[in-house]
Parts: sequence; structure tokens; C-alpha cells
Amino acid sequence: MQKFVVIMAGGVGSRFWPRSRKKSPKQLLNIFGQNTMIQNTVDRLDGFVEKDHIYIITNKVQKAIVEEQLPEIPSANIIAEPEGRNTAPCVGLAASIISQKVEDAVIITLPADHLIEQKEKFVDSLQKGCEFAYKSKGLVTFGITPTRPETGYGYINFNRNEVSGGIHEVIKFVEKPDIEKAELYLESGEYVWNSGMFIWRADTILKEMKDYLPEMISGLESITQSEDQFEENLKAIFPRLESISIDYGIMEKSDKVYLLRGEFDWNDVGSWESVYELSEKSENGNVKIGDVFTEKCNNSYVFSPNKFSAVIGADDFIIINTDDALLVCKRGQTQDVKNVVNYLNDSNRNNLV
Repeated sequence: MQKFVVIMAGGVGSRFWPRSRKKSPKQLLNIFGQNTMIQNTVDRLDGFVEKDHIYIITNKVQKAIVEEQLPEIPSANIIAEPEGRNTAPCVGLAASIISQKVEDAVIITLPADHLIEQKEKFVDSLQKGCEFAYKSKGLVTFGITPTRPETGYGYINFNRNEVSGGIHEVIKFVEKPDIEKAELYLESGEYVWNSGMFIWRADTILKEMKDYLPEMISGLESITQSEDQFEENLKAIFPRLESISIDYGIMEKSDKVYLLRGEFDWNDVGSWESVYELSEKSENGNVKIGDVFTEKCNNSYVFSPNKFSAVIGADDFIIINTDDALLVCKRGQTQDVKNVVNYLNDSNRNNLV
């Protein structure tokens, strides 16, 4: 069994504006500690998979920065999509490339921007998932045991009877619920958070795509049929592929989907609210990054590394002060930061996105 990893790193992280921009999105920022999120993702795999078995799927704007941040990854393994087409084409492209090297390779597919601190437990789960995916030819998705009625995550409904240790049959995928449904999911014990992490064999996922996304797989085969013309074919064909997620395109339709319960601390760090919750706080519940003064201020996150900022009488705020933009947002509303990016795009203010 040969293991490969595909890291999806093409997003723009619009909920992390104004720090996250098209050229330097969330996964390329040092949100926690000195390393960037993509560097931490690769570091977690150290000793588990060879560096030349790690592929990064990013975009043409970010490729150079990814190469700079990950010099240990072969440049040929860092592939730039000419245009974002959601996760199904990304997954299929990587599987097509890897299958030409090892037809029955086991592929672990990971987002670049998750926070996972328990490396040993994480690697143990990966190994368990790889062994099951290789033998069963199933599609394995990671589910995280919920700790609260979260409305910002999708959920997976699963059969509580185990197929194998920690592995269950998936009943259905569920979209982000309202708070009432989320409370019911938590109480039932039959739902987990959808982490967006997957394990499958290259030949298995390509067969599923041939069954459910035949036009897409035909296009991907045309892209990868010639190594000499790969870049040319990628630019010509990839933007024409259907833009669809792997969840919608395959996982919700296939009868080969299994759930592996991830028993490790996990957070997808989906907003500034998540960053606040995960950060070390002062006695007043504040998180201050940079040259920051606060008075009569509680439970707030203030980021201002390059200029002095004073915050007075502000409770439960997220304040992000960069060289060219300022975000002031009430905590609990950080999911709406993406609306600022939509406004700037509609206004053609490209210098701010």
C-alpha cells in the first residue's frame, strides 16, 4: 500500500478579510504561532508519508508563495489551477495524476487550513483509514464528534453499528442546520461534523467519478494524457469543467461511503470567531496582537501589528487593523465578513481583495 496526500490550498479565505487576500489567503498566514497553516498541515504528516508523495493543489496567483513556504515539496507536485472549479475537479485532477504513478495508491485528501494539535492521534486515524480504504475500496470521510450545537458546519448521519473499529456506514450528509436541528443532532449521538477530509484509493475515486461525473473525468483524462502538454491542456480544459464540490458530486450519491470518527482535537478555523475562541486570553477575555491598548474592553480580539491601536469600552468585538484596511465586527457575526469581500469585488476595488 503506497500512501499519497493531496492538500487543497486554492481558497481565498474571504471570512478572514482583511488579513486574508487572494494573493495571501488564510492557509498562507500565520494565524497561530510562527508557521503558516499550510506549513502546519505538511508538518503533521512528517514521518507518515514521503515529501514527494505530497501534492498541493493551489491556484496561479498563490503558487509562488506556496513554493516559497514549502521548499521541501517538489515543485512539480505543486499544481496551480488556472481557475477555481470547487473541490471535485481538484480531487479528480490529483487522483488522475497519482494513478498514473500508482494505480491503487491510497490518497488522503486534506484542506490546507485546519487546526489539529494532537498529531499522534491524527496520524493513527489516518493509518486506520488508509488500511480500510485500501482493503474495502470504499470512500472514507472523517467525522468529528460534535461538542456543541454548531450551525456553521455540515453534518453526517451515520449508522452507529461499526463496520470496523471506529468506522461506520454513512446514511446521509446534512447541510448546515439551524440551531434547533443542531441541538437535535447533538442529542441524538447519530451525527458528526463533516470535516472535509477524505481517504480513498485512486482507482476507486476515479471509477466513482466515471459513474457520477463522466464529463468531468473525460476532461481530466484529456488534461493528464500527455506529460509534455500538461500545462497547456490544464489551461485549456480545466476552466470548462463543472464547478461542483466532491460532497455534491460523489459523496452524497455513492453507496461506498464510510465514516471514520476522528478522535482528535479539530477545528476548521472558519472565521475570526474561531480564532478568538482558540487563542489564549487575558483576564478580561481579550486577545491582543501587536501594539494594542485596551480599557473597559472585554472578550474582544484586536489585531494591529503594524500600528498603535487603542480600543475603549468595546465588549465582544473583533478588530483587525492592517496597513490598508480596518475591520470592526461584533462577535457572533463574523460569518458575514465575506459580504465585505463581495462588496469590494462588485465595486472593482481589487487592491483590497
